[in-house]
Amino acid sequence: MKKITVQHIAEIMNRIAPRQLAEEWDNPGLLVGSFNAEVEKIFVCLDVTEENINAAVAFGANLIIAHHPLIFRAVKNFRTDLPLGKKLETLIKNNIAVFAAHTNLDSVQGGVNDVLAQKLNLVDVKTFDEENFTLGRIGKLPEKMTAKNFAMHVKKSLNAESVRLVDAGEFLIEKVGICGGAGSDIISKAKFHGAQAFVTGDLKYHEAQNAAEIKIHVIDAGHFATEFPIVHVLKEMLQNECEKLSYKIQIAEDTISQDIFKTI
Repeated sequence: MKKITVQHIAEIMNRIAPRQLAEEWDNPGLLVGSFNAEVEKIFVCLDVTEENINAAVAFGANLIIAHHPLIFRAVKNFRTDLPLGKKLETLIKNNIAVFAAHTNLDSVQGGVNDVLAQKLNLVDVKTFDEENFTLGRIGKLPEKMTAKNFAMHVKKSLNAESVRLVDAGEFLIEKVGICGGAGSDIISKAKFHGAQAFVTGDLKYHEAQNAAEIKIHVIDAGHFATEFPIVHVLKEMLQNECEKLSYKIQIAEDTISQDIFKTI
């Protein structure tokens, strides 16, 4: 049987989410481990949390593929009494590599934002720059909706515990801009492209004020809810690619993580 390595899986991931699509400030790719390490089992998740590391250990995974990079900025120490150091220690002790596909997976066709658009039943979905894949998408609802009804539609579609609505006035929504995760800096671009509403997460107070002033409804469904659907889709993509190449790889996905925020 052919030995499958982290390098082989990294090549698949680079086809699924080409690294050149990542933003300059991002840190995708192999973050822990060796490209030469053998892979028999993969665990797919949104975040490399302690719980997901433990699940990967229990599964016997050799590789974790995550959306959010475990290491984002320069690591100035490796203290195992602190959360990051503790996670790195567990990963290294259990010979688990970590690979991240972040903004490249956001931008690529079929990635985070296209999955989000599908969840929201948007049609005629396009990128903001039709010649290139960029962060965010814009599409249309099959039928016009009020801001409150659309907010409830987003909540139900994403199985979110709650959503926050910036109601910008008495006008219906047909065209919708979206950006999974933290996409508030794209709100004005969505408005320019004719969107009456925008769906994202991590909306700040003054960003909400600005949205109301430029007359675009915003639904903040949270960072987690707008991105978690990619986990299952990515697992399926990896499985299909491995089968095409006759790679005998077992792949598990995180099905138990929940939004860190709770509504009281």
